[in-house]
Amino acid sequence: MGLTSALNTSLGGLAQNETSIDVLGNNIANAGTNGFKASNVLFTTQLSRTLSVGSRPTASNGGSNPRQIGLGALSASIRKDFTQGSVTNSTSPSDLAIQGEGFFVLDSPDGQVYSRNGNFELNSQSLLTSQTGFKVQGYGVDEDFNLVTTTLTDIKVPLGDLNVAQATKNVAIGGALLPTGVLGTMGTVTSTGPLTDAGNGNALITGATLLTDVEATIGVPLFTLGETLEFTPSKGGRSLEPMTLLVGAATTAADFANFMDRTIGIQNGGGVPNDAGTGGQPGVTVTAAGEFQIVGNSGTVNAISLTIGNITSDGATVSLPFTKSQSADGESAITDFIIFDSLGEPVTMKMTSVLESRSSNNTVFRYYLESADDSDGDVAVSTGTITFDSKGVVTNYTPNTFAVSRSTTAADEMDVTIDLSNISGISSAAAGSTLKLTSQDGSDPGTLSSFVIDETGIINGVFDNGIIRTLGQVTLARFANPQGLLESGNSTFQEGVSSGPPFLVTPGNFGAGTIRAGSIELSNTDVGRNLVDLIVASTNYRGNARVISSVQQLVDELLVLGR
Repeated sequence: MGLTSALNTSLGGLAQNETSIDVLGNNIANAGTNGFKASNVLFTTQLSRTLSVGSRPTASNGGSNPRQIGLGALSASIRKDFTQGSVTNSTSPSDLAIQGEGFFVLDSPDGQVYSRNGNFELNSQSLLTSQTGFKVQGYGVDEDFNLVTTTLTDIKVPLGDLNVAQATKNVAIGGALLPTGVLGTMGTVTSTGPLTDAGNGNALITGATLLTDVEATIGVPLFTLGETLEFTPSKGGRSLEPMTLLVGAATTAADFANFMDRTIGIQNGGGVPNDAGTGGQPGVTVTAAGEFQIVGNSGTVNAISLTIGNITSDGATVSLPFTKSQSADGESAITDFIIFDSLGEPVTMKMTSVLESRSSNNTVFRYYLESADDSDGDVAVSTGTITFDSKGVVTNYTPNTFAVSRSTTAADEMDVTIDLSNISGISSAAAGSTLKLTSQDGSDPGTLSSFVIDETGIINGVFDNGIIRTLGQVTLARFANPQGLLESGNSTFQEGVSSGPPFLVTPGNFGAGTIRAGSIELSNTDVGRNLVDLIVASTNYRGNARVISSVQQLVDELLVLGR
């Protein structure tokens, strides 16, 4: 019985040390596997064969101890070492390393699996995948690039395919305005001679006169039904963008006056003061004298110039001469700048300023905003005032927003906030007044050119127009008992019965750890320690084999006695 037990005990010892050698060999084999976690075998004793349980001391006997013979060892567990492996830099921005206790979540053909190996790459569908093709899971974004954290999805980074533009929402204007210049009280006044109404006995025209009945010389109409008029005036010494008007059967002189007003971009209302020369608001009107009269806004940069040839019909000049009777005055400045709509299309803006009033403790400039790209058919966009104190500091400006219509395009309507607080109210007579665009937050269309993943797993897409957008977020999983995970090959684990369910978190929360992009976690195998353990396991194996050899010799001796 004793020799047989010794054989079985040593045989078990051989098996346990074989297991230990297998585990150590696997550790060493995976010393170069990224994200690999080494294992070690824990042994425990088997039940012992009890020869005597011992006895208590008595008055005449000191008692005895138990007599037990062990029956060998068992593998209590093969335990993973989930301590952090060394993190090293890589050359790919899609390589990720976890500094903490979390696991990447991957979608495999067999369902969700979990891994510490962050060797990821983009496949032909722009999906972030592992080297074995498993898709990395995380949070996606909606059409406005806001994270959608309600469900996991494949992480997609469409380099070269995704195009975005950013509509301008904020504009800042700087510069310096001269407070001691000439006040702007008058605008350009230019008018035609008296015109007659052929449909009303050649009486003077009124706003209700049909445009086809307007005559400068009796019997010679200026306008023809069905013709297309093109108006190209000059303002501030620069030709404006032409606008057109189709002469219809119901087109009136008032319609033509409004057409000229919208093309020039004359602004009235909104606090614009009356013209000092005419006593009325700026604009284009049909006067009681039967004339088309144009009263422009004050400021030398708003001076209007009209000549024969500014109004044409299918290329031919319309003989509607204008005579200037008043020039625009006032210290003023002008600047042109570009903003962008939601499709990234440029919208050209023009801003002018005119010295409107001053007192002992403040100076007020009026500003005008214009755009020929405004879809409402009126160049005028907005007007307001800028108030400076006695030190030339802006104390107030209103309004601080303006709207640009894009109704004739597929873009969204634009509402832009304008910041005028950095304009200085101090300048010299030599320098005069200047305005300039200092910043605007819109951009033209751009293509996704690169991406960066931050420590919270947020994927920031960088477009070639400078825009940065959130493309998604890598999520991590935590387990109450990582030792309960089942290895499923390809450096992945599956949920086990004793691991507990995965707790999905974003990097940096609940102990899951943070992410380092462009880095890889190396294997945590300690090769030196494993080689030492391999020597110990080999020695133990040989020791158990020697026990078997000794038992065999004893059995041989018994057989000799029986001959």
